[in-house]
Amino acid sequence: MALFEEEMDSHPMVSSLLNKLANYTNLTQGAHEHEEADEEEGSKKKAITSPQMGTFMGVYLPCLQNILGVILFLRLTWIVGTAGILESLVIVGLCCSCTMLTAISMSAIATNGVVPAGGSYYMISRSLGPEFGGAVGLCFYLGTTFAGSMYILGTIEILLTYIVPQAAIFRAERKEEVVDALLNNMRVYGTCCLILMAIVVFVGVKYVNKLALVFLACVILSILAIYAGVIKSIFEPPDFPVCMLGNRTLQNHDFDKCLKTEVIDNLTVTTKLWSVFCDGPDLNATCNEYFVNNNLTLVQGIPGLTSGVISENMWSEYGPLGMLVENKKLSSFGGSDPTKDIYLPYVVNDITTFFTLLVGIYFPSVTGIMAGSNRSGDLRDAQKSIPIGTILAIATTSFIYISSVVLFGACIEGVLLRDKFGDSVEGNLVIGTLSWPSPWVIVIGSFFSCCGAGLQSLTGAPRLLQAIARDGIIPFLQVFGHGKANGEPTWALLLTAGICEIGILIASLDSVAPILSMFFLMCYLFVNLACAVQTLLRTPNWRPRFRYYHWALSFLGMSLCLAIMFISSWYYAIVAMVIAGCIYKYIEYRGAEKEWGDGIRGLSLNAARYALIRLEEAPPHTKNWRPQLLVLLNLDSDQGVKRPRLLSLTTQLKAGKGLTIVGNVLQGTYLLKDAEAKKAEQNIKSAMSAERTKGFCHVVVSSNLRDGVSHLIQSAGLGGMKHNTVLMGWPETWRQSNDPESWRNFIGTAQGMGQ
Repeated sequence: MALFEEEMDSHPMVSSLLNKLANYTNLTQGAHEHEEADEEEGSKKKAITSPQMGTFMGVYLPCLQNILGVILFLRLTWIVGTAGILESLVIVGLCCSCTMLTAISMSAIATNGVVPAGGSYYMISRSLGPEFGGAVGLCFYLGTTFAGSMYILGTIEILLTYIVPQAAIFRAERKEEVVDALLNNMRVYGTCCLILMAIVVFVGVKYVNKLALVFLACVILSILAIYAGVIKSIFEPPDFPVCMLGNRTLQNHDFDKCLKTEVIDNLTVTTKLWSVFCDGPDLNATCNEYFVNNNLTLVQGIPGLTSGVISENMWSEYGPLGMLVENKKLSSFGGSDPTKDIYLPYVVNDITTFFTLLVGIYFPSVTGIMAGSNRSGDLRDAQKSIPIGTILAIATTSFIYISSVVLFGACIEGVLLRDKFGDSVEGNLVIGTLSWPSPWVIVIGSFFSCCGAGLQSLTGAPRLLQAIARDGIIPFLQVFGHGKANGEPTWALLLTAGICEIGILIASLDSVAPILSMFFLMCYLFVNLACAVQTLLRTPNWRPRFRYYHWALSFLGMSLCLAIMFISSWYYAIVAMVIAGCIYKYIEYRGAEKEWGDGIRGLSLNAARYALIRLEEAPPHTKNWRPQLLVLLNLDSDQGVKRPRLLSLTTQLKAGKGLTIVGNVLQGTYLLKDAEAKKAEQNIKSAMSAERTKGFCHVVVSSNLRDGVSHLIQSAGLGGMKHNTVLMGWPETWRQSNDPESWRNFIGTAQGMGQ
């Protein structure tokens, strides 16, 4: 509650807290403004009030809500069972360290001068320049959009697997068709859910805003239910038995008793399980060899915190697609034909598992750290709230993840942990079996949490794209800057829904998660890289006041981001880096319409200074000689270039190598000819661009033309980058004897160079 002290003002703590919670919103500032515009309905805008949100409501809670999500509820138990407790802690530590280091860099940006309203994109782009700002902004946009796909897929997975499985449209006739049927159901229901959410966002974000507190409550109550279940398991573990045949785990869907036969009225009769493994219900039916040779055993799925199962879950259990989930402690006799096992109700791996895959699947669960900075314009003191709130939110969620890894490994049987969809416990959500008072608390809580996260992604991503488009730094995106009369980003929402549909058509949560991991990692990498470079170059406008920031932390964060990218998926990493690099070079090539000052430009200045000093250290060798041209151009009375083809000759002479300085001399005094000199310089640059001549332009104003040319020849260039050749046009009036002035200037210039 220390974070909430600044928001108490003069009100009592309880009433102030309740009032703030009642008005809680997780929308970005732009979305909030559009909501207000909807409510005004054309009337005059209300008087602007100063931002009143503090650290707790403005940064801490939004970050907490965005970080905790679908991976925690649907995949963390499976990750712990597959990777083991030790390697799971490595995965969590690696990812949480990456976001913590990025948060420190974000804190440096937030304390570098006045924090602009408009969220993370505005804050980064105005601090780091349009090139880095655009690259970070688009990576953040793509990551947020694919996050929307992931949350929608999570919502549909919870709906069809745990809430209403009978609602499935596609049904599998055979066991090997189950995965395909599930993916097709995810595609159909996911597309319908996306359309519904897009309509809600299009109609008005105020409807999303009204549910923000509900979504937050779902996340918090679900976390509390998990911890309550862990405590209860010490005294009274929940009853979720897992049926084992030999050492193999059985899917508990088609039978109600873990028995081969039972005695009813002194008669031995077969059970439903017998009919699954045998060709009939009769006692003399032909049965599966492994079923005959092995006994059925009931294993408690949740033995409890004090059961000692933690020692068995320490190590990893990776395996290929179709590998049986087995308990090594139980005895197993004989084998069976693996080609026939796919038709039997065993719990198996639905994908090939390995450490690097799990890193890519887990990383989205630590994203969302920019949720607080997205509300920079709503914060009373953004320079204080963003660093404290974001770092404390990451510390809180890191504790939740680390403790969850240990507690899941200490409370849940290994075979149940590796059962991704809870098939061995009658289709219950595995994390729900541990929760108290009921598994439905987690199922319903995670369902609404995923719904809310999906809506927030579809609300925030279009506004981010709209902000990038309106800045004009990427010309072909400008169409997405337009929208409804109140500024609602209609076209951006359509594009976002289209990209989101790509993720939904992939249909697998495990396949979409590494994709969005790449874009978020690229975004974090750019933030860390930019902060480290600006510090090392001592950029004048880079003066962060965050006391715990150091360039080494940013460099470590950048290295960690790069390492996790290639650990997760090297080919996805290369694609993401190519996309980000193309965005950066495109913005640099086309030139941004708006210039906010690029701190990274200092890198070019330092490199140029270093190169010039090195050139001065020794005279150039003959092998390194190349034409360094000073081109003297004539201008007409309107300061237009008379002989632009001279520039083409220049390009051919130096073959794209060496230095080119294009100069001109204007007669007169500088105070009177200042405007003409600037116009002449602009015209020369335009001619150089038209003739594709790369070089520099230098216009000199002198009282005497001959002296001006002499000064230009002597002073042009810098250090080792000086001209060794002068190129000038032959006098136009050489046939006319009545104009000797041009001849005198030409001959005088030639003599001056000869001397």
